Amino acid sequence: MKKFIVTLACTLVCLVSFAQGKVVTKKYRIADFTDKITKVVIPGTDLLDNAIKQEVTKCWYASAFEICDLQEFERLKKDDNYYFLIPAGYGGITFLTLVKGAPEATEGTAGMHEVVSIPVCSERVKSGRELVYIGALVEFVQKFTLDAMNSELTAYGMEEWININYARRGKMKTIWISEDDIARGVPAKILSELDEDIHIADEDTVDSHYASGEYNTLVSYVVSPSEPGNGAVCYTMLFESDTHTLYYFNKHKLSGKNGPGFVAADFKRIIKAR
Repeated sequence: MKKFIVTLACTLVCLVSFAQGKVVTKKYRIADFTDKITKVVIPGTDLLDNAIKQEVTKCWYASAFEICDLQEFERLKKDDNYYFLIPAGYGGITFLTLVKGAPEATEGTAGMHEVVSIPVCSERVKSGRELVYIGALVEFVQKFTLDAMNSELTAYGMEEWININYARRGKMKTIWISEDDIARGVPAKILSELDEDIHIADEDTVDSHYASGEYNTLVSYVVSPSEPGNGAVCYTMLFESDTHTLYYFNKHKLSGKNGPGFVAADFKRIIKAR
């Protein structure tokens, strides 16, 4: 953490110096988020599009919002009076991304200022689990952005901001991990070191613990591309069932040694904090 803080401080000094006194940090750029309209971009009518629309309509509180389509997004994306919440594909994965309009905007979200981006599901082959967890992902975008408005440490350190939850309170939680969320090749010895409050079960059982809002419980969720290419990345997450808070977030490059799912390094981190 000390190394991260020093790096952040150096980055901020460079940014300010480069701007000759004009602050151009992330915190500065998004300071007007709550005063602007967030355009929620719904590209089509598939199940994920409808789920995003439903969750935002029901649970969005961080700013004023309006639903729009891709045509309106293309028309307005150069206007920095708007923020845009949009499902965007990259590296075989669909991300839920919050960006700010910018005159430099080009194709897609290129040239726009990215506030935060969180993986949702495989871009091509969806499992259906994204419909269970999309509400938590929408909630995450809001909580992170509101905190980033007040903290450069948060704005430049999404993973650290998430994982402090597990570092502080993970040892008190019951954890349910789907057997399908465990990467092949995780040594049996590591799995044998899991304590009695960490359970491995089938996907439906794990999701039921989340859907029921079970108290003091974390559940696993994994996002990876269905057809991994060079440089493909897998994301591993733990959500709290009753609050929908994202407690743990990690990513690793897919390889012959580390496939999709929680790998040995994930389990070591989980065990270490307990």
